[in-house]
Amino acid sequence: MSRRVLVVAQAWVGDLVLSQSLYKALKRREPGVAIDVLAPAWGAALLARMREVSRAIAMPLVHGELGLSARLRLGRELRGVYEQAIVLPRSLKAALVPWFARVPRRTGFRGEMRYGLINDVRPFDAGAMPRIVDRFVFLGESRGVAPDTRDAPAPELRVDRGRAASCVQELALDLQKPVLALMPGAAFGKSKQWPPAYFADVADRYAADGWQTWLFGSSGDRPLARAVVRAASSPIADLCGRTDLADVVDLMSLASFAVTNDSGLMHVAAAVGCPLVAIYGATSPDYTPPMLPASRLFWRNLECSPCWKKTCRYGHYHCLTGIPPDEVYAAARKVGGKARASQ
Repeated sequence: MSRRVLVVAQAWVGDLVLSQSLYKALKRREPGVAIDVLAPAWGAALLARMREVSRAIAMPLVHGELGLSARLRLGRELRGVYEQAIVLPRSLKAALVPWFARVPRRTGFRGEMRYGLINDVRPFDAGAMPRIVDRFVFLGESRGVAPDTRDAPAPELRVDRGRAASCVQELALDLQKPVLALMPGAAFGKSKQWPPAYFADVADRYAADGWQTWLFGSSGDRPLARAVVRAASSPIADLCGRTDLADVVDLMSLASFAVTNDSGLMHVAAAVGCPLVAIYGATSPDYTPPMLPASRLFWRNLECSPCWKKTCRYGHYHCLTGIPPDEVYAAARKVGGKARASQ
């Protein structure tokens, strides 16, 4: 019988995509291992596109909720199933379900006084593992193995070509021109959002080159999307709130290039092989870079950045406004946007 592992995943889209690097590393070392992933219910759409995942288990709670009784019930349901649990978040509550499930080996980083809940405690060294993806992969290694920042396999989400074609038809999209994907949102907050007018400027430059623009995001990104559309002089297909995560995976695979904030959809684009330019403001590309060689990252690295704050404490957002659209457009043409236009 194959060994079965439970992974407790993070509750952010980008982190969930990057966690596939851990699953790929586990499969590379132990091909027969079965990997189940405990994640928010919305994560099932992404986990279904990861070949390495056997089963997605929905966490019956919202992000940040303790829900002790719900965690206890779920833990009891999972008893006797797993030989190991790998807990990616460093919070105490993330370690509760594996403990309630009586998983013999519970692996995770030291954090939030989890001794006992985590019995395979790994040292947390941010300097040795600057990227979050390296931290995920490290937790899948045998105890005593040193962190390795060179060998994290890149996420690769499966694309449903038939569903992509259906989405194009249902949303009345056109594939006669190459597609520029714009992702102006970021759930983290305003400090990760390049100005909508800047996105519109890039869309207009690409329109002059014979491209079309599709705008991706959640229903919460609609105000930003409307601002981009209003600022642009060229037509933009606004898909915010009109697609689910599985649709985004499939439609993003049809885009020739993407311009995006540091966001979950940035990692989705990278995981379907879409070349991109990514804009970083309050966060750092050293922490969550897209795992795609065909990418260019913009970060001003000001004295006040990375601040990791949701809003700018000074109110000026120079880390974002100081990245002009013409520079982004020029970089995009060099890194892949121009070459793919003629395909």
